[in-house]
Amino acid sequence: MASHDTESADGEEADGLRKVIHVDMDAFYASVEQRDEPALRGKPVAVGGSSLRGVVAAASYEARKFGVRSAMPSARAARLCPDLIFRKPRFEVYRAVSQQIRAIFHEYTPHVEPLSLDEAYLDVTADLRGIGSATRIAEEIRRRIKAETGLTASAGVSYNKFLAKLASDQNKPDGLCVIRPGEGAQFVAGLPVRRFHGVGPRGAEKMARLGIETGADLRAKDIAFLRAQFGSFAEYLFQAARGVDLRQVRANRPRKSVGGERTFFENIHGTEALRETLGNIIDIVWDRIERAEARGRTVTLKLRYADFTTLTRARSVHHFVADKAEFAALGQVLLEELLPLPQPIRLMGLTLSALERGEQDSRPSKDGQLPLL
Repeated sequence: MASHDTESADGEEADGLRKVIHVDMDAFYASVEQRDEPALRGKPVAVGGSSLRGVVAAASYEARKFGVRSAMPSARAARLCPDLIFRKPRFEVYRAVSQQIRAIFHEYTPHVEPLSLDEAYLDVTADLRGIGSATRIAEEIRRRIKAETGLTASAGVSYNKFLAKLASDQNKPDGLCVIRPGEGAQFVAGLPVRRFHGVGPRGAEKMARLGIETGADLRAKDIAFLRAQFGSFAEYLFQAARGVDLRQVRANRPRKSVGGERTFFENIHGTEALRETLGNIIDIVWDRIERAEARGRTVTLKLRYADFTTLTRARSVHHFVADKAEFAALGQVLLEELLPLPQPIRLMGLTLSALERGEQDSRPSKDGQLPLL
């Protein structure tokens, strides 16, 4: 396991090495609900729809002990945990808390790259307070989050983004893990490849068939083998197996799209179930759109069938999508045009693209219809 002392990833300087912190809030949505409703503390809580066709958006650690996970159908979650308590998402509250936490980050560095409401990268190579130690900064940030919001955060400290993100997950919840210069390759070697960002269940299954279970197994494969098996993904895997990541923490990443998708534990088929699932995804994605302050003209629906074939359908409007209602209407039109589906789906996603910024007309036409290109 990586070191936890306070001399952290700062004691050794090397060209190209940065001081990177990845902060990840613990069961964020569910923890906010438990904070605001004390009777829920210590109990299994799921944020999401409680109906038979609902989907879990987040689960408390008490619920996770029963196998309840995000994107799981609510009916399955209730079977796994009969005492599960459901609460509807309150995204306006989560967003406000996220902004409070982000303000803390910016007191230490301007280099903050949010990934979602509940996690972000920070580059503290030259921190604003002159503390000098990334580990001490991470500890101070975690203390302040707890004091100012009543919530706990886990943090990973290392010399690149890939390792910092792995470290933040190592000692959850309410944990800190440090991977110092020179320790990255060894740390990665002992991890299952499914822990690597970007390696999903299918990727992990394919690797297992190739005899790749751990980072060490992956490192033993040469680049030619990886390219033959994984195409353009090979370069990432080759570098990751060695603990290498040259990406910078970017405070203002240019976005081409904002979206989200969910892979389901059980395939979904019924018309009403599909409509309700789309509604849940609309809620999640529009929250991301607002947080990113994004404005776009194209909405794309993505479906992956049970046989793994993927279908996408898109609609564009002449103006910026005005609000959540218009975004939802476009997504619903795309789905309705495909119903009934020929087979169940295992994934659904929705994206806003053709992003721009600036003052332009974002209103529907006078007759209330959405002009489609």
